[in-house]
Amino acid sequence: MGHQWGLVEFFMFPGVWFALILVAVIIAIGLLLRSRKVGGKMILALAVGFFTVVTGVNFYMAFSAVGSFPGLEVENGYIASQTFDVEREAQEALGWDVQASLDGDAVRVEILGANGTPATLASINGMIGRTTERNYDQELTFSSTSTGAHVAPITPLDFGKWELRLAAVAADGTPFRQRIVLIVPES
Repeated sequence: MGHQWGLVEFFMFPGVWFALILVAVIIAIGLLLRSRKVGGKMILALAVGFFTVVTGVNFYMAFSAVGSFPGLEVENGYIASQTFDVEREAQEALGWDVQASLDGDAVRVEILGANGTPATLASINGMIGRTTERNYDQELTFSSTSTGAHVAPITPLDFGKWELRLAAVAADGTPFRQRIVLIVPES
């Protein structure tokens, strides 16, 4: 299930460009120093070249980080905090035990009630994605199985750490939210 990198994807990775530029700068320095005439202009050119590369990489990485930032978790943290404890206590009172796993091209979620039987849900939905960027997010549409599990199809995931953001509503209307870390091994 591991992702095979093509040549284009390889060269789109920022670390590859940084390494190529670094090698080019080292080669250029070597060629300049071959003349064995090291003067003030050469030292100035080396310093300017070095700081240009470092500054350029820093700007690129900063713009990449800001461009992939997922945004706010909640619109207003103060307002969200007003009901947090009440919602948490209601969720804990359900006594649910949630287990999630990846079954091929699907996410499988089992929610057991306090008595160990499958919990009765009014609704369930979720999203799976990376924790650091939203480019890979997939909305999940769950369907229930005869065993009480809930399964949602997904497009294949690349190896690494993924986060399942699960949202369900109990039969009595109690909202339930949980984040579950899923690891896809490198194959």
